[in-house]
Amino acid sequence: MFDILNKYTSQGNFFLTPEKDLPSVCNAPADTHGIFIIYALKKGRVELIYIGHSGKVEKDGSFSNKSNLKDEIINANQFGKTPAHIAWKKQMTRENIEALNIYWYATYNANNKDCPETLKKKLLRQHQDIFGSFPKWNKSV
Repeated sequence: MFDILNKYTSQGNFFLTPEKDLPSVCNAPADTHGIFIIYALKKGRVELIYIGHSGKVEKDGSFSNKSNLKDEIINANQFGKTPAHIAWKKQMTRENIEALNIYWYATYNANNKDCPETLKKKLLRQHQDIFGSFPKWNKSV
């Protein structure tokens, strides 16, 4: 669905199940910025449920890198002010999700200078155009 992501050579994915700890299974790099896409696996079905990012370009053109890709995946606030490594496991239990398949893409590094925030907005709009809504864990662009 997101062919635009094929150009990124630094990419990967990992699975999170309710019995695993996010910091121990996350294989995203800690020295780069980019986007991540989360798919929920539930009752033999796969659903894209979240698109996230780390880093953005400020109005003055500088790159704001408060957290790297790995840190954003593990520690960003989700569902209020709860870090993802806690919130996602709780939400998986609430929604009876068997596993999360988390794909990450380094979009702002030595090889690419694509703003993660801008790319996330583009992907959210593309999802909305196809499905009529944002992924269920995303509130808005």
